[in-house]
Amino acid sequence: MTDMDDSEAPRQRQGIQSIEVGSRLLRALARNGRSMMLRDVARTAGMPAAKARRYLVSFMRMGLVEQDANTGRYDLGEFALELGLASLARLDPVRAAGPVLDDFCERIGETVALAMWGNHGATCVRWVEAGGPVTITLRTGVVLPLTSSATGLAFAAFYRSPYLKKMLESEILATAQARGMAPDDVLASLTEQLDEIRRHGLSRASGSVTPGINGFSAPVFDHRGHMVAALTSLGIIGNFEMDWDSPMALATREAAATLSRRLGYRGVPGATPRADELLAATLEAVAGDGRAS
Repeated sequence: MTDMDDSEAPRQRQGIQSIEVGSRLLRALARNGRSMMLRDVARTAGMPAAKARRYLVSFMRMGLVEQDANTGRYDLGEFALELGLASLARLDPVRAAGPVLDDFCERIGETVALAMWGNHGATCVRWVEAGGPVTITLRTGVVLPLTSSATGLAFAAFYRSPYLKKMLESEILATAQARGMAPDDVLASLTEQLDEIRRHGLSRASGSVTPGINGFSAPVFDHRGHMVAALTSLGIIGNFEMDWDSPMALATREAAATLSRRLGYRGVPGATPRADELLAATLEAVAGDGRAS
């Protein structure tokens, strides 16, 4: 008889049940966000206080949990922090996005892509083609405009970068010249558009970059609440519904939220005050530069 192979299904493996039970206490402490009394952590974990205390004593010996000597409250310990930091250091958005993109593409039957901020702006780093009768192809490394593409608009609304202001200013001036408009008018229109994007938690664009192609794009956040990528869906006009509450919009937000959770984010995508504050400051600076020039 051979040893059990590591590739066997998890349901065929035998584990240590007491460890699995005890982990409920660690999850309770992690999700609460602050230290807890014994009765509270036990209730949250769904076990008697006496049983919870025995587990907590062992966790304290391991450094996973610590107890305040004055208040008696329990919290995560130094070893828990060490494990968390080690896990975060191993996170790679592109690698983590692989299965999310595959599932997303299969779910909606459309081409999907992941973009990250590069030296020249919002850059496509990975894409999955749906393989339908009409092919939508992207090129890895292509840089997408901030003010006219769904992907670029997601970055314009949520991303924080010292280079964002310069890129936005350049595109606003170019758009104003092309349309024969005043830069302030272009800025005012963009401000309203970005406000709408933040309210809905994703951006959209129709035929603005590639004729005949619609797109949604949602921000992906890391454990700090910072946008690190944009997840985009693309489809042919007529077959790709563009309503904010359409199934395609919902699927795009959900896929981005799934990837955000895998990167350690525990907030609400699309509702990051720091992103709003940065955008307000960015747009104000752009408007000031435009009036001064």
